[in-house]
Amino acid sequence: MFRNQYDTDVTTWSPTGRLFQVEYAMEAVKQGSAAIGLRSSSHVVLACVNKAQSELSSHQKKIFKVDDHIGVAIAGLTADGRVLSRYMRSESINHSFTYESPLPVGRLVVHLADKAQVCTQRSWKRPYGVGLLVGGLDESGAHLYYNCPSGNYFEYQAFAIGSRSQAAKTYLERRFESFADSSREDLIKDAILAVRETLQGETLKSSLCTVSVLGVGEPFHFLDQEAIQKMIDTFEKVPEEEEGDAEVAAPAEQGGGADGLGDQDVAPMEM
Repeated sequence: MFRNQYDTDVTTWSPTGRLFQVEYAMEAVKQGSAAIGLRSSSHVVLACVNKAQSELSSHQKKIFKVDDHIGVAIAGLTADGRVLSRYMRSESINHSFTYESPLPVGRLVVHLADKAQVCTQRSWKRPYGVGLLVGGLDESGAHLYYNCPSGNYFEYQAFAIGSRSQAAKTYLERRFESFADSSREDLIKDAILAVRETLQGETLKSSLCTVSVLGVGEPFHFLDQEAIQKMIDTFEKVPEEEEGDAEVAAPAEQGGGADGLGDQDVAPMEM
């Protein structure tokens, strides 16, 4: 991805009007483990894939609590995400101390975007190599924002970032119209199913994902592994039962053929 003399400095424009160092930071987000966010009218759910560097190490934390009404999920450089989450926590505490009221989610996102934008026009700085999904609840309702390393921010009904996130986006695009009226449990279920889409064939287990939720009357908190595994078991067993019913019905149809023609067909277990 080397772009010759136009990518040596974040303040150097290419002839086509691009800042390649900023684009490289956005590429770092795509290389991180997947993070997913969904919101309804009353709840926000953040989920991420637990990705360890090796079998001997533990996974790094990808979801952080900012305040009782705000949480953030990251994809990209975890160190950058940790620093920015600490900055967000400081802004929230200062606002609460000064105004004695929770910090509106949109205002915090703007502050975060301004901080990221400064790094795109200072030659002695580099862009933050992390994308953030900021979920929160304030007086205007539930919100989900995506903050980009370029300093841009967007509000979403549901979104996914990180490695292999396109499969999760496809799932969310099929389902997002029902999210506004979804219950808390349905929203969590959709988040876990979206995480499963990013695993590409790997068996989904509670140890492979982290899920957090916040909502009306429910401060930000993480779901424990047992609750996640129980929810995984509920929708993992349904396809197995449907397959079992189909296998029982197939021999009955074949056995009903005249002159024993059904016995000549291939057995269902061998198809």
